Amino acid sequence: MRVISGNARGLRLKAPIGIDTRPTIDRIKESLFNIIANDLYDIDFLDLYSGSGGIGIEALSRGAKSAVFVDSSRESVSVIEENLKFTRLFEKARILKSDVFDAVLKFGREKQKFDIIFMDPPYKKGLVEETLKMILKAEVLRSNGFIIAEQSASETDIIAEGFNVFRIKNYNKIKMTFIEYNYSEDLENE
Repeated sequence: MRVISGNARGLRLKAPIGIDTRPTIDRIKESLFNIIANDLYDIDFLDLYSGSGGIGIEALSRGAKSAVFVDSSRESVSVIEENLKFTRLFEKARILKSDVFDAVLKFGREKQKFDIIFMDPPYKKGLVEETLKMILKAEVLRSNGFIIAEQSASETDIIAEGFNVFRIKNYNKIKMTFIEYNYSEDLENE
């Protein structure tokens, strides 16, 4: 696993030991970042269920202004910190060892907002929809921002109140779902 492009290009990243994390493979990460390349410059990025931090680190390497990493595993948080220091991107980052739901609510209380939110929760546990509910409640996504959810390809498509799926990119065993606020619901309720 390595940083694909940007300031930290080519640097190898560590991954937490065990089967609880599944770092996004380089080929998929490269494809994902080619899709969002024009949206990365000078933004605030949130990496939920961070694992190794590889996605948020890639965003920082490619021009994001800041990235926040959230994971509940002590080992993952330690690896993220090592990877950020190794890539010299630590100064642009914030790491929270926390339950994702608690962290999102904390960001809401702090009025912190993000342009892109990436989430890679454990597969097939319904956590994407639950996390989306929390994001909506806490109002941490900027109005013109979007969310990317990594899931198993066998999982059902995401349906979440207040959000609209605008793109799904399939990669064999996984898929990336791109989600934005559903403003048509707001118009219908007026």
